[in-house]
Amino acid sequence: SEFSEDKFVAKVKIEIVVTKEQVEAVIEKIIEEARTGEIGDGKIFLMPVSDVIRIRTGERGEKAERMTGGRSDVFSTTV
Repeated sequence: SEFSEDKFVAKVKIEIVVTKEQVEAVIEKIIEEARTGEIGDGKIFLMPVSDVIRIRTGERGEKAERMTGGRSDVFSTTV
């Protein structure tokens, strides 16, 4: 059939939210690590984020953007 499983290609979707100042560095790093030169290397879509809401506390905007002392502190130093 037109939609048989053998016609599907495994893909991964990664969503990353960064500041405007970080955008180009993150793009460059993704391309550096993901590019093979073959069809299927992927695409990068850039979209604005209009707001951030922390579900647990209801905080919005800058107060909700970042957790301190958590995993984001570890990851923010790797990119």
